[in-house]
Amino acid sequence: MEMLVELYCSVDDFWKDFSKQWEQHLLTKGRSLRGPKAKMSVPEMMTISILFHQSSYRNFKHFYCNHVMIYLRKEFPTLISYSRFVYLLKSLFIPLFAYLVHNRGAVTGISFIDSTKIQVCHNKRIRRNKVFARFAKMGKTGAGWFFGFKLHLITNEVGEILAFQLTPGNTSDVSVADRLSQGIMGSLYGDKGYISEKLGKKLMDRGLQLFTNLRAKMKNKCMNLRDKMLLRKRVIIETINDQLKNISQIEHTRHRSISNFLVNTLYAIAAYMRQPKKPRIRMSDEENLALAAC
Repeated sequence: MEMLVELYCSVDDFWKDFSKQWEQHLLTKGRSLRGPKAKMSVPEMMTISILFHQSSYRNFKHFYCNHVMIYLRKEFPTLISYSRFVYLLKSLFIPLFAYLVHNRGAVTGISFIDSTKIQVCHNKRIRRNKVFARFAKMGKTGAGWFFGFKLHLITNEVGEILAFQLTPGNTSDVSVADRLSQGIMGSLYGDKGYISEKLGKKLMDRGLQLFTNLRAKMKNKCMNLRDKMLLRKRVIIETINDQLKNISQIEHTRHRSISNFLVNTLYAIAAYMRQPKKPRIRMSDEENLALAAC
């Protein structure tokens, strides 16, 4: 219950400041809107959606009908039907995106970059998929081909997300890194997919140094001990990707509209951001001694 209250207060405090600015830029400002108004407030709907991605439920309908409507009626007295709630989810995209930007992590000078696939259907059903036919693309990872999207992330050493971007599955990691890392300074550690001399020069010109592992037959380059150790700690961002998929349920094949897919992705990221314990880098005693000797 304490976690629920803390989550709602965080969302409600954000909404009080954001709603005033948002209303100033709406095209419908000063006009009466058609249709019935939602009984539930925006902070209440956002809280329930984020809470689902933090729970052990694997299906939102079961969570809403069997948990929220039974055990949380006192906390949410103006609950609406499940179908109405799902219909209104798409209207929360802009407030939710602003909430994520508001809660992103701090730039510490140590950053990690990576991408992960978001598969929207089994490969055998690609030709029959109509929901994502115009949006999802075929991509390839170390595990093989997939049909869907890529989620690109940049995090710091304490597991906080600094930037994220969703692209079609056939988008290369190098093409996204420059735009994704805007405003980030210091050192950036990535895998072999980010090897690019042009990208390295671009990032260096604005104060961000890129470090990657080497491909076979590439010439070895000088790298100090600190950067070598931090490059080995790049597993932190792979752990974050794993938690987004297996805990926050960012990837599943039950989507019936592109808008709900996008909202689900943002809510999964928001649930991770609100996670009290995040993956972080821990140096062993031997590593600390080696760094102290440098």
